[in-house]
Amino acid sequence: MAASRRIFTQLRNSTTLLTKNVPTSGTRRGTAVLYAAGAVGAITGLVYARRRRGEAAIQVGLPVVMAKEEEEKRKFWQRAPPQHKMSDRERRFREFSSVEYKGQMYMTPRDFLESVTEERPRPRIGRRPLMDDDVSHMLKKTPSRHKGSTKFFRSMHEEGIISFTEYLFLLCILTKPHAGFNIAFNMFDTDGNQRVDKNEFMVLQEIFRKKNDKRKAKEEAEGVSAVQKYTSSSPIQLERSWGRSVGNSKLLADGNVQDTTLLVHLFGVKGKDDLNFQDFYKFMDNLQTEILELEFLEFARGMPTISEIEFAQILLRYTHLPDAAHDAIIERLKDRIPEEKGITFDQFKPFFQFLNNLDDFAIAMQMYTFANQPVEQAEFKRAVKVSTGIDL
Repeated sequence: MAASRRIFTQLRNSTTLLTKNVPTSGTRRGTAVLYAAGAVGAITGLVYARRRRGEAAIQVGLPVVMAKEEEEKRKFWQRAPPQHKMSDRERRFREFSSVEYKGQMYMTPRDFLESVTEERPRPRIGRRPLMDDDVSHMLKKTPSRHKGSTKFFRSMHEEGIISFTEYLFLLCILTKPHAGFNIAFNMFDTDGNQRVDKNEFMVLQEIFRKKNDKRKAKEEAEGVSAVQKYTSSSPIQLERSWGRSVGNSKLLADGNVQDTTLLVHLFGVKGKDDLNFQDFYKFMDNLQTEILELEFLEFARGMPTISEIEFAQILLRYTHLPDAAHDAIIERLKDRIPEEKGITFDQFKPFFQFLNNLDDFAIAMQMYTFANQPVEQAEFKRAVKVSTGIDL
């Protein structure tokens, strides 16, 4: 942690250096990204610190509840058996899931997108019950993976179902660097034939279930999962929860495997298709891109660019800062950007891919901090390129 703090202190100090030697008009727009990146180095440091504590990068704060509600919840959990405790992930899944099928709740594709881009779910009256014909119709409309795109979840809208374990898997994808895609694929490919079939993919759910049974009491109290999905450099903690019985309703998918939108998309209606690495990579990259497009379009409002200030505000959504600290960062950024150039999506996407590689980037930056060398624009870009393969 001390090393990472030194890294991002250097990044903050380097902002004034980044404003020198303004490049020619041919490269000004690219430099605008670096202005914003340097000025919000402190934000990046906060994101990095959260990941080092095992927190996912894509995480929206849960709604603040009143003290009275908290007290009622506390009393309820004291009366309830230990297995009724929920992690933050489960609470969020419950909040955003809008449909129920055979006593089990599911997210629609729209629910999932909102769960990672919005603070609170949209207003609704209860969950919509689905009949067999409804689910059958949804699954028949699910496009094959060969028709997958960066608009897959948006195009499905509310015509699909996503289980809780699939929700955890999708969250894991959002924080995984591209270098970790191959590792993730090999974890699923249990027989080593360079292809993943439906049965191998479903092993993920069995792993979650077994790990859930073996959780330690401390982990149960803290809501921190013992299940870890490894990226290229560090584990990502995944909170879990399995089918709970509340009254007579089993709320989370468990037991017999129910075909879902994700399973049909990846493995076909009959479940006989399998994935090679390129299929797997394309799906993961499409999902990351779709979420980033949603964030970008929210601020772009139909325009081809967002401002450097809006870029910083998007980064600040991934932190839990007091209002005063938030405002101070924005004001500092305004002071340090000599002229607004705008940031395109083609520049926006690589920066967030870079955030998924912060651990490797920190190692690259240690070379400068150990030598007490200032981090200027050229050094910053080189460290990003070496550690992530991305040109900012």
